[in-house]
Amino acid sequence: MSTEQDDADPDPETADAGGPPTPVRPDPVRRALLAGAVVLAVLGVALLGYALVDQTGAPPAPSPAPSTAAAGPPPPPDRAAEAGPIATSSPPATLRIPAIRVDAPVDQVGLNPDRTMEVPAEGTPGYDHAAWFRYSVTPGRQGPSVIIGHVDSAEAGPSVFFELGRLRPGERAEVVRADGVTVTFEVTEVAVYPKDAFPTDRVYGPTAGPELRLITCGGSFDSGAGSYRDNTVVFARGVS
Repeated sequence: MSTEQDDADPDPETADAGGPPTPVRPDPVRRALLAGAVVLAVLGVALLGYALVDQTGAPPAPSPAPSTAAAGPPPPPDRAAEAGPIATSSPPATLRIPAIRVDAPVDQVGLNPDRTMEVPAEGTPGYDHAAWFRYSVTPGRQGPSVIIGHVDSAEAGPSVFFELGRLRPGERAEVVRADGVTVTFEVTEVAVYPKDAFPTDRVYGPTAGPELRLITCGGSFDSGAGSYRDNTVVFARGVS
């Protein structure tokens, strides 16, 4: 008895008759479905190949995390910079505010390429210094002399103007210039302004006599932007 079997299964209706199996004609519906499946398979392979070839660029890089450095004050009006830095041989060298225990060197800052005010750079020795805006007048001359400073940093904590908002009218600040002259100012007002409502004209505008503006960040911290929402501004006038 042979153990081999035909590859084709016999038709069950003709298997008992002993004759050769009757050829089975393909069902038209089955044939159409089979043809459609073949077309879809070919199309799928083609689309996959196109997608692989077309995807030549790398995915976009994630946005950098926001900086935790305190943002500087809003920029001064353009007219303050158009005349160039104030010509003087006696820029401020030291700032003393006894009421809040400030005795700090005074550096200088100007404008960034986008015309925003520079701020002392994080990670440098000058970060915790005060900084005179060199497009404002020298302390003691008519007009507002603008000195800025950081309130704190994420790494080192409190900075030079950490307690600036505690000043009260009547308290004094002393600016020692490079020529050795000490100019004394008396605080007239301490105010906090949202950065989108900063009183630019009042801070930088002309005055009848020598005045001083001390500016730092204040208010609540915006973790998304990596900066404080407000500015603290101290207004002071020269004392004869």
